[in-house]
Amino acid sequence: MTDPTLSLPSAPLPRRFAAMVYDSLLLMAVGLGYGAIVTLLNVLIQGSPPAGEAIQWGQWRLPVFIGLLAVWVGFFYYFWGHQGQTLGMRAWRLKLVDRDSGGFASPKQRLARALLAPLSLGFVGLGYFWLWLDPTDETLHGRLTRTQVLLLPKASGK
Repeated sequence: MTDPTLSLPSAPLPRRFAAMVYDSLLLMAVGLGYGAIVTLLNVLIQGSPPAGEAIQWGQWRLPVFIGLLAVWVGFFYYFWGHQGQTLGMRAWRLKLVDRDSGGFASPKQRLARALLAPLSLGFVGLGYFWLWLDPTDETLHGRLTRTQVLLLPKASGK
């Protein structure tokens, strides 16, 4: 038996972009927190730089950057796995589901989507605009990961 969420419409592109704006604000805060922690660790290990000079990262520059990307991917992986929604998606009534079952996306699907979605956006948004050409109304990375973002109905009784 399939999940009734599969009968919900695919989320339109403007709502997806609006949710991305919300989530980008959260990602900035998460990135600042990560930056504060790694900067503190750097200062504890190397000591404070002389007044007016920048902190030196040396060989740690690339691992720190990769760590930041991992934190951002982890943000989406966590939220998509626990509720199928990031906070921005919740505000805009969007939900990520497995396209076949209508349930939560699998760990593999969530990881693949979190890695592919920025590439879809990076190529002038072409992976997102694919939605307008796709017969199932899904983005390129949604199609590749067999996931779908659905528009949830308004809550009744309000």
